[in-house]
Amino acid sequence: MVIGWLALAFIAFATLSPIGDRPSFAADPHVEHFAAFAVMALAFVVGYPRRAMLVMLLVVFSAFTLETMQLLTPDRHGHLADAIFKVAGGLAGIGAGQLLLLVLRNQSRR
Repeated sequence: MVIGWLALAFIAFATLSPIGDRPSFAADPHVEHFAAFAVMALAFVVGYPRRAMLVMLLVVFSAFTLETMQLLTPDRHGHLADAIFKVAGGLAGIGAGQLLLLVLRNQSRR
């Protein structure tokens, strides 16, 4: 649970901080967006295993909200493409989380 919320807080910081202060891990920002949201969504699915729909709503809402909030900062810019990569990463993380939970459930039944 905590990891998902910390990931979301870090993503918000990275998304809304001045461009010079933004941490960068990959050459392509879309890779960063996808990976960050995938990790966050995976953590939320594992932390809230029976709340997949809520996690999905959180992922979509946070992606579009953070991109919109960038329009309020003087040196950042929100783009629909960035939000779409974030949502795609989040959905991939949700899928990976659901698969992980399925494997863990099957392992515990043995």
